[in-house]
Amino acid sequence: MLNILAIVLSYLFGSIPWSLIIGRSFFKKDIRKEGSGNLGASNAGRVLGRPIAFIVTLLDAFKAFFSMLFCYYFAPDVILLAGLFCCLGHCFPIFAGFKGGKAVATSYGFLLGISVMITHQYFWQFAFPILCFFAILYACRYVSAASILSLGIEVITSFIIRNPLTVSISILILWIFVTYRHKSNIERIRNGTENRIKWMG
Repeated sequence: MLNILAIVLSYLFGSIPWSLIIGRSFFKKDIRKEGSGNLGASNAGRVLGRPIAFIVTLLDAFKAFFSMLFCYYFAPDVILLAGLFCCLGHCFPIFAGFKGGKAVATSYGFLLGISVMITHQYFWQFAFPILCFFAILYACRYVSAASILSLGIEVITSFIIRNPLTVSISILILWIFVTYRHKSNIERIRNGTENRIKWMG
């Protein structure tokens, strides 16, 4: 029963739309009606400014981490499921009409949770994919491409360093989900209409 409760709470915690809350509370803006309409950090930066994007990134990442931390102490059998359901909540938030972000920052919070509570592979599990993200971002200036490719590299890395199979499969599932959430971005990249960032590369 506690395991089910932990998973439900993780989904609800993931459903907290920080970018929407910050936009409405401090800027009187609904970012769902501006920019790409997405509730992720990228659109928060586009609409509310780069410092807000950084804050939203941290808040969204810690949603997954703290969901997993709660399970570490109270429901250790569902740590991975809690992280995944938190990412699901971020993408389909019950508190924002089930229209959320694309789980990139939340995915990195998931990787941080894995590295701290399960594998203790702090570099390969967490720092390495972040370095890959910024390297790819510098090369192409597409946040979407950097997100998909860096998480894809982490999937390969997880199998190479022989993480527990449940961990590697969880990361693979998350990567497939994040890639699917970026299907419109992938189409725009193919068409040459995807927005490039201007502050890097």
